[in-house]
Amino acid sequence: MIRKLCPNLDNEDGLETVLEVPIPEEMFTKMGSNAALRWQNMRALMRAQSAFDKASTLLQAKSGGEFFALLKLVGAPLIPFQVHSLASSEHSITGALRDSPIEVCTAKYIVQQYLAATGGLAALNSMTSMYAVGQVKMIGSEMLQGDDTVQTKGNCEVGGFVLWQKNADIWYLELVVSGFKINAGSDGKVAWNQSSTQPGNATRGPPRPLRRFFQGLDPRYTASLFLDAVCIGEKTIGREDCFILKVETGEETLKAQSSPNTEIVHHTIWGYFSQRTGLLIKFEDTKLVKMKPIKGNDSIYWETTMESVIGDYRYVEGINIAHGGKTTATLYRYGQAYNHKRKIEETWRIEEVDFNICGLSMEQFLPPADLKREQEGGDHS
Repeated sequence: MIRKLCPNLDNEDGLETVLEVPIPEEMFTKMGSNAALRWQNMRALMRAQSAFDKASTLLQAKSGGEFFALLKLVGAPLIPFQVHSLASSEHSITGALRDSPIEVCTAKYIVQQYLAATGGLAALNSMTSMYAVGQVKMIGSEMLQGDDTVQTKGNCEVGGFVLWQKNADIWYLELVVSGFKINAGSDGKVAWNQSSTQPGNATRGPPRPLRRFFQGLDPRYTASLFLDAVCIGEKTIGREDCFILKVETGEETLKAQSSPNTEIVHHTIWGYFSQRTGLLIKFEDTKLVKMKPIKGNDSIYWETTMESVIGDYRYVEGINIAHGGKTTATLYRYGQAYNHKRKIEETWRIEEVDFNICGLSMEQFLPPADLKREQEGGDHS
């Protein structure tokens, strides 16, 4: 169960307030011994979310800044591709493949089967916008040294999110976990993220879609993403025999998202599609970033691998949407004297999905005011 309304604590006869981000019942019950105290604590958290209990073990983080970094890593990562609508990509799906390698032909055939399994082109192209509400449970590990297997431990952190979308480059996410809030979005010109303790931060390069869309939530852009994939083999995920499609990020895209101090070496994406149903069962990506030293030649590398196992597909207005899954993120730091790993797991469930939202204007996707001033002032990088 997820809560969307907050009672009017100042006036018993007053109207209830709609929460900006719905919260799971489990998160609500941990906030106090009775309902009034829980709502008071909830309101206090929403008003001042910069407090961080140093004795807390939120995802095994040692500070509020570290916790927010981990929360952004798992809760609001981006995919390094500009995907397009299926209407503009239809010729790529059904186009002539006479001179294409067998791996490319096979991948396009798998994408066609996926489109059919998720509702068909007509239903998918009827989508003009989307709204989704969900809840998450996260658990993390400490940063451990060596190559040993990392196990998550500690308390499970609970939260919720709300997501609005007009297209792959125009979206807005609000995520609250254990009272800490992160906003992220894209207005079609710039993608950004913001926490309650940090100002808006723009990402480098052109705007990019949110990874959550590719976790079975928006079949249109999953199909568009894998149109240029190659089929590299088969693998069994759970009890499902799957085809594996692979996409590599181009050098120009990697260069646009790098900075003078960081180089994105590669970002590879895999999709595992069921041979039985045609649906996406697993979505995986690996990103390697090289941190250039200020002095000397010894660089530090950060490798992030995220694996999302997807399931509980249900039809919503004729479109087959995944309503649950589990994402595992592994962060590996090496180079110089470093050799550290940590793992974070997020179990997520979609509570509500709706399409073609009336009255959804571009004003709802504008970046934060401080980010806008940086752009106008020319300081944004």
